[in-house]
Amino acid sequence: MEPLLHECGVAMIRLRKPLSYYNEKYGTWAYGMNKLFLLMNKQYNRGQQGAGIACVKLKASPGEDYMFRERSEGAGAISEVFAAAESNILKHPLEKKNDPEYAYKNFGFAGELYMGHLRYCATGKTGLQYVHPYLRRNNWRAKNLALCGNFHITNVDDVFQELVSHGQHPRVYADTYILLELMGHRLDREVERVFKECENEGLKGMQITKSIEDRIDIANVLKTSAPLLDGGYVLCGMTGSGEMYAMRDPWGVRTAYWYADDEIFVLASERAALQTAMNLSADKVVEMKPGEAIIMNKNGELRCEQIIPQIAFLPCSFERIYFSRGNDGDIYKERKMLGANLRDKILDAVDHDLDNTVFSFIPNTAEMAFYGMLESMEDYLNEWKCKELSSRKDITKEEMSAILAKRVRQEKVANKDIKMRTFITTGDKRNDLAGHVYDITYDTIKPKVDNLVVIDDSIVRGTTLRESILSILDRLEPKRIVVVSSSPQIRYPDYYGIDMEKFDHFVAFFAAMELLRDRGLMNIVNETYVACVEELKKPLNEMKNCTKAIYAPFTPDEISDKIAELLKPATLQAEVKLVFQSLEGLHDACPNHLGDWYFSGDYPTPGGNMLVNRAFVEHYEKYIISDDKK
Repeated sequence: MEPLLHECGVAMIRLRKPLSYYNEKYGTWAYGMNKLFLLMNKQYNRGQQGAGIACVKLKASPGEDYMFRERSEGAGAISEVFAAAESNILKHPLEKKNDPEYAYKNFGFAGELYMGHLRYCATGKTGLQYVHPYLRRNNWRAKNLALCGNFHITNVDDVFQELVSHGQHPRVYADTYILLELMGHRLDREVERVFKECENEGLKGMQITKSIEDRIDIANVLKTSAPLLDGGYVLCGMTGSGEMYAMRDPWGVRTAYWYADDEIFVLASERAALQTAMNLSADKVVEMKPGEAIIMNKNGELRCEQIIPQIAFLPCSFERIYFSRGNDGDIYKERKMLGANLRDKILDAVDHDLDNTVFSFIPNTAEMAFYGMLESMEDYLNEWKCKELSSRKDITKEEMSAILAKRVRQEKVANKDIKMRTFITTGDKRNDLAGHVYDITYDTIKPKVDNLVVIDDSIVRGTTLRESILSILDRLEPKRIVVVSSSPQIRYPDYYGIDMEKFDHFVAFFAAMELLRDRGLMNIVNETYVACVEELKKPLNEMKNCTKAIYAPFTPDEISDKIAELLKPATLQAEVKLVFQSLEGLHDACPNHLGDWYFSGDYPTPGGNMLVNRAFVEHYEKYIISDDKK
């Protein structure tokens, strides 16, 4: 119900044939650009705040540009950057536009290497200067670098100091820019290494330049830069001389998939995007391994190399719950299983009264979990029918018909209305307008009799529930509203790409704090603060997450009940219950994506433990200490 800003999206393409080949076979020299456009549109869900593309030409002559970039902000950024890339084509004669040789010579984005990026900001920084790809320019083609990625680095301070220690003076304090400078610095060293080799061999002038571009090994750049990074990432880059690479973090937090044949190499953040863009079956698409890099040199030769040993395999489970598009076959099944695994908890919440319970979903992203929930309820009802029929010896035809006629009731009780613009700035009026974001379908339930069960994919802050959804649903006059989350309670901040880096983002945290106050356990809050302060004095690799103590005294059900109490509007007539997925149910549904730190507090990297302790210290000093002073 509350959209999360989250992981970005990446796309890379390397054409392994001349443009004339694609023009002859596919009818256009712009085959690569078309595929990039398709890949980015199929991952639009990953970044609606900005988009950027870059291209490298391998055969540009001295004096001609060979690396091009376009970037744009806003929801229409994808269309805008491609329109900008195509704008100079419109200036040329019509008969020349379809000529691959003319296009290569005159059009900036007629090249062999392509990179695309979709941006969601998880740090609060906005502006075109934060939209990928980033470029690092140099007169040596091999030293030019274009960089983009799906990442969030937890130890930016350490990387920044590493650059400063080598005499650099970064102009912008942002993780992407600092990464660009780090990798650019290592790239410079790699070029200089090969330069010295060439000089020692007696090579001169353009012989050295050509030899550098033939011998440069991007793996050396990655091996001297990636070990410095803590966080979740897929880093993508290409050099002006034609090297292309992508690397995945050694914990496997962020994901990427690739495909290659003799015509093309393609990489994307989501498997389904590749399947659609390239018309592939799932078994043809390869998932990158943790700590691995996919490297393609300027000759189009592809290799996979382990840059850092795999530390863990904890891919982000939110990819499966919410972020990735559900047209991936495995994700579709997993989301249905998330709904199915909630059956027993839901039945308890409605007192097993299926005759007087209506099932629905809000928002549309929860639709797949809704299907799984319905199927599990139908299985339960069929089991009940079998037992009921087999236990009765003298059952009449009418009684049998009544049993067989029982159904799981489902309705579309809420519809997302047009985007409401809150022109009036006063709080009361704004909230009143926000309450009309959804329309209800009247006469879908029996007033004062039916339970209404609505499933969502996650509950984070609970703001939309409290200020809009519950009041809207209450107009149908249900006896009880049961809000179901297909994910567990979100208790801890994320530091690997999702826009929830503070404890005051989570209604589960406020519920736990209220329970501590109610039961006279505020000493736990004070003790946790002291523990976090002490933990932050330790070396990074020795830190642990001390904030788990806030939740330790309570069962998940106790916290769920408190959340329901906090979110229920004072004027609501219906009873409200909340049902959350369990960690066991999540892992059962998504067995290959066990990254659950925002639910469990088990961070995959040392930087996560450091930042969660810091976040609690900041929360305590901002809210608890200031309240005490009042």
